[in-house]
Amino acid sequence: MGGAAASQETIESAERQIERAPLVLNRRNFSWLTERISGVIEQPAPRWWWVAFTITSSVATFGLFCIGYLISTGIGTWGNQVPVGWAWDITNFVFWIGIGHAGTLISAILFLLRQKWRTSINRSAEAMTLFAVICAAIFPGIHVGRFWMAWYLAPIPNNWAIWPNFRSPLMWDVFAVSTYFTVSVLFWYTGLVPDLATLRDRATTKIGKFLFGFFALGWRGANRHWRHYEMAYLLLAGLSTPLVLSVHSVVSFDFATSVLPTWHSTIFPPYFVAGAIFGGFAMVLTLLIPARAIFKLYDVITPGHIDKMAKIILLTGSFVGYAYAMEFFVAWYSGNSYERFAFWNRIFGPYWWYWWFGMLFCNCLSPQLFWFRWCRRNVLVVFFVCMCVNAGMWFERFIIIAGGLIRDFLPSSWRVFHPTWVDIWTYIGTLGIFTSLFLLFIRFLPMIAMSEVKTAIPEADPHYGEPTGARSISPGGKDRTR
Repeated sequence: MGGAAASQETIESAERQIERAPLVLNRRNFSWLTERISGVIEQPAPRWWWVAFTITSSVATFGLFCIGYLISTGIGTWGNQVPVGWAWDITNFVFWIGIGHAGTLISAILFLLRQKWRTSINRSAEAMTLFAVICAAIFPGIHVGRFWMAWYLAPIPNNWAIWPNFRSPLMWDVFAVSTYFTVSVLFWYTGLVPDLATLRDRATTKIGKFLFGFFALGWRGANRHWRHYEMAYLLLAGLSTPLVLSVHSVVSFDFATSVLPTWHSTIFPPYFVAGAIFGGFAMVLTLLIPARAIFKLYDVITPGHIDKMAKIILLTGSFVGYAYAMEFFVAWYSGNSYERFAFWNRIFGPYWWYWWFGMLFCNCLSPQLFWFRWCRRNVLVVFFVCMCVNAGMWFERFIIIAGGLIRDFLPSSWRVFHPTWVDIWTYIGTLGIFTSLFLLFIRFLPMIAMSEVKTAIPEADPHYGEPTGARSISPGGKDRTR
């Protein structure tokens, strides 16, 4: 009897050691998840949603007016001049493309690595990716000046005798961004199908039943449906994973293939990718922390989720800080006087405070708070750091682009860029477009992947409800039921 009791105690001790914090708190079941997440869509829109959407859509409309004014009048409405031919427009393009990286990382790479904590945040991150890419796609088109000729950027057949210049970085951006957007849409929509079927079955209006039924593609939850769904999801995840590295690498080639000081650098592809993931995760938290509080999703988006994303921000922020240090080291070690002057000018030149506040404080110093667990678990601290990172990543892109152009090889052509009201409001307008699209998303589609979160709760365990001693513990101390 004594030996059996000791054996039972050993098993329970091993299980306690391998026990992890639950991904859904308070032992919520399938029914609660369906009711809570679907209820956001099925209930009438709250007053705050109408107020927020009115404000953001008004800002977006004025931003579209600025774009129309630019197209009808010309790029002279911007502050661009010689030698600063790229300024806020390309800064905004690179910024928004970077924001879109976290969605693919959370959805594809973490899915392939079997990280189940992604299930509570992947749907919103994927939607954020699509909206950010839409905002980014605006700027290459309007930056060409003659917007009505932007169709030349498409892969036109040679027999049309248009002969696109495939050596142009603008062409690379179009191919990279269009591929990224197409695969991201497919990946996002594929994951939505089971949840759309749930909303179809719960819909009480004819229009709701028709729309959700149409987009659910006849989903019935049959074994064949799940088998094909999982295969398609896995293939799209594998296809999306290289895009995380390739898309922003291609964007970085816009600068790395030039001969300008601070741009002509092989460090740009990994530097840009790390910065994109860094800024993307900060934007995910910027959106999810308020949504978590408003919709009372504390049991689904837990402190553990926020803690893990804060750690990723700390990791990628450290990569970015290392890249900053290496840029200065390479400039010094190269012995190139032009390169040395350009980096000295970055710190003490006309845009000095962009570097000290944006790149140093926001991007390098503020994420260091996440070394402390209480900071990662404090929502206000996390939100503050994420806002710093969002601002810092925009400043970083501006410093790289405009800061690398204001001091040309000829001192006679040195000029400082000053944005016009069209520059400023075009960017603010894209913020309005992004926020308006996200508000529409959380209003009409499930912001959390119900079908995926349900696989991470205790009720999904085939041994749910069995006594502890009935579970089989392997000799290595691992629970065979997990």
